[in-house]
This record gives sequence, structure tokens and C-alpha cells, in this order.
Amino acid sequence: MMQAGIFTGYFPYGLEETAKKIRGLGFNTVQLDLHFRDVDLSAGQITKDKARKVRDVFRDHNLPVCCVSGYTNIIHPDKAERDKRVGYLKEIIRNAREFGSPYVISETGTYNTESDWVHHPKNKTEEGFEECRKVIADLAQTAYDHGAVFLLETYVNNVVGSVEETVKMFAQVDHPGLGLLMDPTNYFETHNIDRMDQILNQVFDTLTDKIRIAHAKDVKRSGDDKSEKHADIGDADAMESHTFRGVGEIELPAPGLGSLNYDLYLQRLAEKHPNIPVIIEHLSEDDVPRAKTFLDGKFRANGL
Repeated sequence: MMQAGIFTGYFPYGLEETAKKIRGLGFNTVQLDLHFRDVDLSAGQITKDKARKVRDVFRDHNLPVCCVSGYTNIIHPDKAERDKRVGYLKEIIRNAREFGSPYVISETGTYNTESDWVHHPKNKTEEGFEECRKVIADLAQTAYDHGAVFLLETYVNNVVGSVEETVKMFAQVDHPGLGLLMDPTNYFETHNIDRMDQILNQVFDTLTDKIRIAHAKDVKRSGDDKSEKHADIGDADAMESHTFRGVGEIELPAPGLGSLNYDLYLQRLAEKHPNIPVIIEHLSEDDVPRAKTFLDGKFRANGL
């Protein structure tokens, strides 16, 4: 059976209280965000002892860590800023096994300096792709050297956004240290959202063997609001990836609040990954029970 999981970052508490609250909601796995009020896991502050403590607290609450968040703009155009971001990501990757999972996830980045989620013309050039490829190849090797796997997460406005770009990146970085975080909502734009089933099938027909972890959010047209959208999730220090809800023509709400064909998504996912963790996102703590009920209902309805 598939497992419903949740990002720990939607629970802005200390380590023990976060684990207790998540277990109390009936989850049995988590995607680990390195963000707790009583443990400093910022750049340069990760130690093996801290990582093992985090891992063991979640294990004690029957919440094995299935993957670790490392989200950052890996191709930031400012060299010093890029080095800082990639350096911290590598620090997380080197310690991934101590945190309880080999899988560390990040988006593929943008040359836009104002936001990690906004398009820049260079993103869709050969030069931009090649620069990103070199960084991803380096991250994959770093992961491999430390018994980990770097998972790239696509997003339409980043360098790797379309199905074709994802296939191309995996063809050019054919490495055991690289895998895919599957989130089908990240492939949709105005020109293809009305061909949802076709795109979903294309994703799984071409990329299913690369998938290691899956996400559960939703997608819909944004209506009149074309601005970059962020939500207040009750944590002033929340990661931008947890407050982000879309930009331009497309909105990315919580699971069950959009138009994603969840039945087809989960059916195709289950063909090769019947026990995969599916991690709920893009919501606030008070909406977690509803979202879990929705996802569990889809699992049940599809016999997964």
C-alpha cells in the first residue's frame, strides 16, 4: 500500500512536539525539513549527533524519515550566493543517511534573482541548461560518494520544467546518485493543463523508472490573480517552498482543492511504485486532516 506522509515544516514547533503532532494525525512517514525551534540545523551547524537525534525522535514516534528537504536555487546567478546555497545542500547530502534517508530534494533553480520560482529567459537556453547540468552532475556525485541520492524536483519556471527537459537531464546525467521527485502538478502551464491526462501519461511513460518519492498537492488556473502567491502558514520563519502557491496563470493549492486527476496520477504511480511515500504539501497545519482524508480516500478508492 502507498503511504501518506507530510512535510515536518508545516508544524512550527520543537522537534519532539512536531513528531508527536504528526503521529497524532495518523501519518507513518515524513519528509524532513531541517527547521525546528529547538535544534539549529542551519548551514555549518549540522552534526552527526544532531542528525541522529532528529532521526531517532521520529523513529520513536513510528515516523521513519523517507526523504530530506534541501530546496534552494542551485544556479543562482551570483557566484558567491550560489556557492553558499550549493554548499549547504551538499552539507545536507553528506549527512542524509544520519537523518534517516538517502534522498535529498531540491528544485533545479532559476536565473531570476528575485524569487526561486519566477521564470528568467536564460532558464530555457542551452547555456542555462548546461550550467544547471554541471551542478546537478556534481550533486549526484556528491550524493553517491556519501551513500545518498539527489532527487531533482521539476517546476515549469525553473531550468528543468517540462517533461522533455526532465528526460533530457536524466539522459545527460545518467548517474546512480540522481533520482526524481515526482510531482505532476509542476509540469502544468496554461498551454497544457487542458491536456492533463495526456501529460500525466507522458510523465509516467518516460520517467517512471527515475521516481523515488512522490508529492501530493494540486493545480488549477489562477483566475485574475497573476501575482506570485504565498500563504501564511503560521510560521514567520517558514521556508519559501512551503508558503509558495504559484505564480502567473497557474495556482498550486493543497491536494483536493484543484483539478489534478488524482485517480490517474495514483494509478500510474502505483504501477511501478506500489509502496511509495506520497508526501502532502502546500497547506497549513489546520488543513492537514482534510488533505489526509482526501488522499487516503483516493488510495482506498483505487485499491492502493
